[in-house]
Amino acid sequence: MLQLVAGIALRRLLVAIPTLVLLSLVVFVVLRLLPVDPFAMMLPASATAADAAALRQQLGFDKPIPIQFLIWLWEAVRGSLGNSINFRQPVTTLMLAAIPATIELALSGLLLALLISIPGGVLAYVLYARQREAAADLVVTLLQSIPSFLWALLLIVVFGVLWPVLPFTGRVGQEVSLPGITGLALVDLLVTGRFKDWLSAVAHIFLPALALALSFAPLVIRVLRSGLIDAANEPYVEVARLRGVSEMRILWRHMLKNAALPTVTMIGVQFGFLFGGALLVEMIFGFPGVGNLMVQAVKGNDLPLIQGIALLFCVMTLAINAIVDVLYVLLNPRLRTA
Repeated sequence: MLQLVAGIALRRLLVAIPTLVLLSLVVFVVLRLLPVDPFAMMLPASATAADAAALRQQLGFDKPIPIQFLIWLWEAVRGSLGNSINFRQPVTTLMLAAIPATIELALSGLLLALLISIPGGVLAYVLYARQREAAADLVVTLLQSIPSFLWALLLIVVFGVLWPVLPFTGRVGQEVSLPGITGLALVDLLVTGRFKDWLSAVAHIFLPALALALSFAPLVIRVLRSGLIDAANEPYVEVARLRGVSEMRILWRHMLKNAALPTVTMIGVQFGFLFGGALLVEMIFGFPGVGNLMVQAVKGNDLPLIQGIALLFCVMTLAINAIVDVLYVLLNPRLRTA
C-alpha cells in the first residue's frame, strides 16, 4: 500500500514540476506586459526619471523578460520568491502569514458542504426512487444558481443585520490574540485550551464557511445522487434485496460507499474552485487571508506578490489533485489489487 501511494505521489510530482514552470512563465510574462508602473508607490513625488531607472536596475526590471524569469526561477528553486514592492517584505513571509487563514476557511467550507450534501444527496436519491425528484431538482438548481459571493451578502444581511446573532467581520474578536502555533486559529486555540476564544473563532468563520458550502454543496448532491442511481442497478444490490436486507441498510452500508468514488473525484476537481471562491468571500467578510493580500497586491501593482500568489494557487491545486488520487485508490479495492 505504501509503495502504491508513493508511486502515485512520484507520478504527480513529475507532472507538477513542468506544470509549475509553464504556469509561472505565462504569469510572469503577462504581468510584465501589462501597461502598469509597479514603482509608482515606491518613488516620492519629486523623483526624476533617473531615480526611476535606478530603482528598476536595483530590482532587476531593466533586464530582458527571459533573463528576469530565469533569475526569478532560480531564486524560487532556492526558496525565495522575491520581495514585495509595496510591503517591502519577502513574498514568502507575507504568503506564509496569510495562507493558514485561507486554508482554514476553505476546509471549514468543505466540511459544512459535506454535512449538507451527503444527507442531501441521499434524500435526493430517495425522492428519485419514489418518483418525486422534481422538488429536489428545483431546490438543488436554486442553490446552484447562487454564487458564493451572493450567499455571503445574503448571510450578512440576515444573520448580521436583520437578526444579528453572528459576527461577520474578522477572524476572531478584537479581544482575542492568536497563539500562532500552526497559524490555524481553530487548531491553536483548541490545543491551548482557550475554549471561549475558540468559540469566538468558530462564530467568526461560520458565515464565510457557510457561504462557500452553500455554493459547493449542490454539485456534490448531484454527483452523489447520480452515483447512488448507478449503484442501485448493481448485482450486489439485487442479491442483498433477495436476502431480505432493508433498503436503508443497503443504501447506507453498501451503495453509499460505491457512490462515494465519483463524488470524491468531483470534490477534488472542484475544490480548487472552492479555494478560489474563498478569496472573494474573504474580501466581503474582512477575513485576513490570501484574498485580501491579493487585492492589496493588485491595487498596488505588486508584481512579485501577484506572481507568488498565482504560484501558490497552482501548488495547492496540484496537491489537492494528488490527495484525491490517493484517496480514490484507497477507496477502490480494484485499483489496489490491479
